[in-house]
Amino acid sequence: MILSARSQDRLRELCAEFGGCSALPLDVTDPVSVRYSFDLAQKADGIIYCAGFYEPVSAPEWDAEAVERMIDVNFTGAVRVLSHIVPHFARRGHGRIMLIGSLSGYRGLPGAIGYGASKAALMHLAENLLVDLGGSGVSVQIANPGFIDTRLTKKNDFAMPQMMTPDAAARHVVRALERGRFETAFPRPFAWLFTMGRYLPRTWFNRIFK
Repeated sequence: MILSARSQDRLRELCAEFGGCSALPLDVTDPVSVRYSFDLAQKADGIIYCAGFYEPVSAPEWDAEAVERMIDVNFTGAVRVLSHIVPHFARRGHGRIMLIGSLSGYRGLPGAIGYGASKAALMHLAENLLVDLGGSGVSVQIANPGFIDTRLTKKNDFAMPQMMTPDAAARHVVRALERGRFETAFPRPFAWLFTMGRYLPRTWFNRIFK
């Protein structure tokens, strides 16, 4: 198991805690870092892309720096990584790709400029990969969680139903990997508001979340 993040010291602490893993520092916003990490990890059987950045931003209070960083980390960063991983997995005929999206990607939400769009783009990318890699031996999955109790959600000043711990969210992702379903949304029933909400009239959906 290879753990990647920007913080080399934290990675070493985690590897020492877990055992049986190696630390590979990686900044998904840096093409040189991505290429270097790929060169060192080509024997990996699969990848879980869980890099994420979030700032609550509404349209009238547009924060260009925050919006661009959310898109760069959440979506463009995934594209940078997958540009190496996908052709490599396809050539060798096996591999597993798990992308971590968000319930916010299903429909437009208030105060989610940048974040919602980046997650929606990631979800669409997963669908493209699923179609193109069908029969190649490469599996593609996406997990779309709700609110997780991290330093990112602490930035919110509104009620967050069915808040999950990171451990609980991780267990959902592990179960999704084991079951092999393409798309998993959790936690239920909160996730149903988003998955079924795609079929509600837009005015109804917006009224619920306004």
